[in-house]
Amino acid sequence: MKNISKRQWVKFAIASALYISFAIWMRNLWLLAGLIVLADIFLTKYIPWGAWKRTKNSSLRTTLDWVEDIVFALIAVYFINLFFFQNYQIPSSSLEKSLLVGDYLFVSKLSYGPRVPNTPISFPLVQNTLPLINTNSYIEWPRWGYKRVAGLGKVKRNDIVVFNFPAGDTIALRQQNPDYYTLVSTFGREYIHLNREQFGPVMYRPVDKRECYVKRCIGMPGDTLSVRNNQVYINGDPAENPENMQHNYYVETDGSPLTEEQFRLLDISREDRSLANPELYAYLGFPSDAARVYHFPLTQKSLRIIEKLPIVKKVVIEPDINGGTTYPVDYNTGWTRDNYGPLWIPSKGATIPLTTENIALYRRCIRNYENNTLEEQDGRIYVNGRETTTYTFRYDYYFMMGDNRHNSADSRSWGFVPEDHIVGKPILVWLSLDKDRKLFDGGIRWKRLFHMVHK
Repeated sequence: MKNISKRQWVKFAIASALYISFAIWMRNLWLLAGLIVLADIFLTKYIPWGAWKRTKNSSLRTTLDWVEDIVFALIAVYFINLFFFQNYQIPSSSLEKSLLVGDYLFVSKLSYGPRVPNTPISFPLVQNTLPLINTNSYIEWPRWGYKRVAGLGKVKRNDIVVFNFPAGDTIALRQQNPDYYTLVSTFGREYIHLNREQFGPVMYRPVDKRECYVKRCIGMPGDTLSVRNNQVYINGDPAENPENMQHNYYVETDGSPLTEEQFRLLDISREDRSLANPELYAYLGFPSDAARVYHFPLTQKSLRIIEKLPIVKKVVIEPDINGGTTYPVDYNTGWTRDNYGPLWIPSKGATIPLTTENIALYRRCIRNYENNTLEEQDGRIYVNGRETTTYTFRYDYYFMMGDNRHNSADSRSWGFVPEDHIVGKPILVWLSLDKDRKLFDGGIRWKRLFHMVHK
């Protein structure tokens, strides 16, 4: 100990202070055992940590230098990605025009507090599957339970939130959209398992390795939410609509086509533009001999613009029949995409009566998210083998919707988002690419670079 310099003691003190702070933040005092390793690295050096640097073989020394740099970089990236920031790309139009397809985001995990990983041994920067070799990017053992450390705040109403897809706990590998539970409702479980060529193997994914989605938090724990004629109501009161909220519309013109300049003025991507099937004209309220009827999403601002175009004769909002199935998929509620609920959103510690009428609404919460066994026999409900008429929730839940209301598979389709699935909050668009244009001809959306994400 006499040979240890003051410089070594200072380095050890700084490293120890940072490490102890991290252990306290993680609320895991077992991590303090790592101080022994730090003491040896900076002070005692019983283990020859850098012995390879003294080798006379220059090729070996160079190779190991590279290995050290790569390992250090991977560890640093893994640590930053796990506890501070994550890169995310907007893959679909569910949040247009608030977030655009082709936006690349920094997602802050500090905003709501980072989670301790369920699968701590995994390859950094890969969500669940290693490219090229198509194998899991993580090792399933050890697997840890849910734990979230202190963050800067909590999820608030109307926050844009990144989360792990709740219905992604079980997937048919070759057909992941729609989700497995919708496939089961449509085709039957046996059909899916027997047709591996079409659906692929059925597999389970831990919470932190499920696909990441981004939506707007509309419903908070304890709220009663409903949708009436496309207007969301919270506890009976109309909810504030996002500024850039969109719905799909059918637009009849006098036969003249909309120009590319008009489409750009309306901010309608090429992927979103289509012509309506003439067989639907009568159902939609258009004359059977209508010359041209478009189908695309519009914000309220774009709707006002298009209604004033001289060539436009009639505008009709897309009817409910196009909405598809709603949550819960195995229970006939009569709810639709545009007329949904009322639905109570579970909150931590709240106790509800369990009945044969409401069990379908909360079955996934009880069984899949809070890991209980649930059986229904002869009109009786058994949780963990015991008959019960009530249930107390262990998690808070949220109801997520896209701003592009008619083009968003969201909580209306697959239900609640449990608190342990919350990943973080998008805070910055660092790159934005428009796939409809060439790279240097509008392909880079320069105005969105380093654009802060607001509500």
